[in-house]
Amino acid sequence: MSLKLVVIGGGSSYTPEIIEGIIKRSESLPISEITLVDIEEGIEKLNIVGELSQRMIKKSGINIRLNWTLDRREALKNADFVSTQIRVGGLEARKQDERIPLKYGYIGQETNGAGGIFKAFRTIPVLLDISKDIAEICPDAWMINFTNPAGIITEALLKHGKHSKVIGVCNIPYNMKHSVSEILKVAPEKVFIEFTGMNHFVFGTKVQVEGEDRIDEVLEELKKGNEGYSPANIVNLGWSSLFLNTFRMLPNPYHQYYFQTNDVLRNDLEAYENNGTRAEQVMELENSLFKLYEDETLDIKPEELEKRGGAYYSDVACTLMDSLFNNRRDIQTVNVMNEGAIDDLPDDTVIEVNCIITKNGPKPVKIGALPIAVAGWIKQMKHFEELVIESAITGDYNIAYLAMMNNMLVRDEIDAKIMLDELLEAHSAYLPKFK
Repeated sequence: MSLKLVVIGGGSSYTPEIIEGIIKRSESLPISEITLVDIEEGIEKLNIVGELSQRMIKKSGINIRLNWTLDRREALKNADFVSTQIRVGGLEARKQDERIPLKYGYIGQETNGAGGIFKAFRTIPVLLDISKDIAEICPDAWMINFTNPAGIITEALLKHGKHSKVIGVCNIPYNMKHSVSEILKVAPEKVFIEFTGMNHFVFGTKVQVEGEDRIDEVLEELKKGNEGYSPANIVNLGWSSLFLNTFRMLPNPYHQYYFQTNDVLRNDLEAYENNGTRAEQVMELENSLFKLYEDETLDIKPEELEKRGGAYYSDVACTLMDSLFNNRRDIQTVNVMNEGAIDDLPDDTVIEVNCIITKNGPKPVKIGALPIAVAGWIKQMKHFEELVIESAITGDYNIAYLAMMNNMLVRDEIDAKIMLDELLEAHSAYLPKFK
């Protein structure tokens, strides 16, 4: 049997990682055709990435037919897997998401706070259109989304999209598991972390190695400020002993935005004034990456790609595709409908949780009640996400304002309106529903 993979956002700098992942799994995941898709504005990068991917496949000696195109509907024909990794408005839009909130003294970040709201606003309508095409052209395909904010996007697709076979992925649980394996000096496959919560707001409630509880050892190491615990896009500020001892759960790197807000804001403002935001740093990194990609002698994924904050997203996606195809019934952490896994949240809301991966899709592992220490925050975050989705679909200004007010990094009625209005103006070209 042969399979076809379509990568929407194929001109992304992350694509070589997908190609590498498919090559590594060629014996268990028989993908014989890959089509990279992008939009007209991304044609130059698509060509560069396509040529590099072609060289990587040629070096591997594996028989994979590679194409790249701007015709999404044509590309989707006979697809078995469709991965989505788009950035509506590009890095220029991300720069606005970060700089405008910082101007008013709020954290500017592409998936959290005011900036994250607007990334969702721009992205949800586009991915709903893609979902409609998939449902019509390749209805049996699995749609693997790692476009951020992944949890919000996945819920919008599952609740309002035409295609039901959708799974959201993120590299944060992967990073946490591998960081823990380094701390405990054991192989990653021996580490089990029970995750509960939502994308970028997930907690590790258990850490076990071959059934033995090891969470206290990990927390002790985190008290020392373990540098490797955060991805490249988040400065590791460390955690206080009081916080770790009291909650006795693994925080994820994004929790710094919510529980160390003042320190994160101070660092972001300093970068904003002196070196530019993360978006501007990524622009420089992207330029250097694509210069590398253009080198006709390069036929591997360059190590420099790991400096991007989303590194390993693609490895997570490839592992998921392999398990779906082979019905491995292994446990992976993905974004899916709750379906009773967490008692405190509705069944039809998307959570990030351990799932058994079967040929029929992920089956959430039962968690039960949320820990009382974080239950209120998680419920508030879920209500916030629902408001973001509703406003993105309707273009309703009042609901957008409610979303701003319910965001844990905003919650100021005057500034919420100021940032909402300025961000609506800055992104008006990508927000036709709000007109």
